[in-house]
Amino acid sequence: MKRRQFIRNAGAAVSIPMLLNGFRLSALSKPLLFNGVNDETDRVLVLIQLNGGNDGLNMVLPLDQYASLHIARPNIIIPESAALQITDTVGLHPEMTGMNSLYHQGKLEVIQSVGYPNQNRSHFRSMEIFSTGSPADEFWNTGWMGRYFDDNYPGFPEGYPSGENPDPFAITMGYSVSATCQGQAANFSMTLNDPFNLSQIPENDGSEILDTRYGEELAYLLAIIRQTNRYSERIELAANNGHNMAQYPSTGLARQLKNIALLISGGLQTKVYVASLGGFDTHAGQVEDGDPTSGSHAELLKTLSDAVKAFQDDLQAQGLEERVIGMTFSEFGRQIRSNESLGTDHGTAAPLIMFGSCVKPQVYGDNPEIPFNVDVQEALPMQNDFRDVYGSILMDWFGVPESDVRTMMHPEFTPLPIVSCSLISDTRSPETDDGLAVRNFPNPFQDWSTIAFTSPKEDWVRLSVFDAFGSEVAELVNKKLSAGEHEVRFEGRNLPAGSYYYRLMIGNTQKTKLMIKAR
Repeated sequence: MKRRQFIRNAGAAVSIPMLLNGFRLSALSKPLLFNGVNDETDRVLVLIQLNGGNDGLNMVLPLDQYASLHIARPNIIIPESAALQITDTVGLHPEMTGMNSLYHQGKLEVIQSVGYPNQNRSHFRSMEIFSTGSPADEFWNTGWMGRYFDDNYPGFPEGYPSGENPDPFAITMGYSVSATCQGQAANFSMTLNDPFNLSQIPENDGSEILDTRYGEELAYLLAIIRQTNRYSERIELAANNGHNMAQYPSTGLARQLKNIALLISGGLQTKVYVASLGGFDTHAGQVEDGDPTSGSHAELLKTLSDAVKAFQDDLQAQGLEERVIGMTFSEFGRQIRSNESLGTDHGTAAPLIMFGSCVKPQVYGDNPEIPFNVDVQEALPMQNDFRDVYGSILMDWFGVPESDVRTMMHPEFTPLPIVSCSLISDTRSPETDDGLAVRNFPNPFQDWSTIAFTSPKEDWVRLSVFDAFGSEVAELVNKKLSAGEHEVRFEGRNLPAGSYYYRLMIGNTQKTKLMIKAR
């Protein structure tokens, strides 16, 4: 059985949660399948989970789309004059001064319109998809980083910590382990609040354990407790050896990032840290009435921006920034239209932000095209599949071969040029999408439209059409085509009038364009 098929079919493990001294433990079924590969890098990934569904249109401002946006969201749109401009056509929310500074220092990257085909608008389900890396119609029981750890550290949790790997592989700041790090047998992440206040969990006094099924489960749980105590000792040692060299704001997210920087500074070999910031489900009161630059969303973006800036300053001052990259993610974006409650409802794609001295300082992708007549519940189309972002991090940051990434993530994985300090730079295509010419005619159309494009060389071409809600309505091309000009006819006579988007991918380049079916 192929490994990806196994991951799909493996049954969910039974968990027994325990919260002790800030740690949540899970006793899970024993290992099922392992395929070990050694990983000798000391690179660190910091994930910041934005819980609730972040309104990307009011975070990364598409300045060339403001004529349409003023019609769609007149009561919440950030004034163009207030934008912190980072390119000719892209601005940041005015409260994001810290991230604006990082961008101009070459340490911030915006990836436009990140999502997945047929996006689900349920908080729980969409976050599950973003954590596991599964397709929208499949349920996987391992996280995308958990699969990476499974491949590199066989047998976990048995035999860990070890002399070679004495530290926890992942740490989630807070009380619940991140599903991102769920492996086949156990979660590779442990939770942490205060690295200076870790009491030891009482261990078995040596009493005999019954030779039964329940005895085996108890023995496993006791092994997890012993493991947690050993990890606690390592965390406290790192916390006492580490230090911070930047001034952090007095916010919960800033404290999380401050502790992460402290542990990295103290020599902890943990590879993945997960922090979180909640409150992004802004159905109402997203902005203050009469002042769209203030309100709950502005406060959240300021909290995020200031905390990341302090964290990056800390790493730079300690000479650690080339070891660490960070990434924000949320379960979905918001709809294009605002509602009457000064808020926005659940949407689909949204921009994703990466930070660090080893990310490419760029806006990757185009501004989303906003129609003048936005349908009710219409949201942004996907340009960049989140699995391509994750896979590119695994490939370039952690050195996972492209073939293995396709197995871990999805068969149609496309590497994106988003990491500058790549471990596998020789596999990266130097192409950009600047010369990818594509158009459709007629536009608007009634029954059909022809999509015309030029392929610069013989390459694999994928062309799909999505409706305004992110559902794929047609796959027009998915095969290798010769170099030159191509035309593909899209039959839309049976579709309702409204906005549609076609997404063209040629090799490692892509374009997403708007087309309108007339009423």
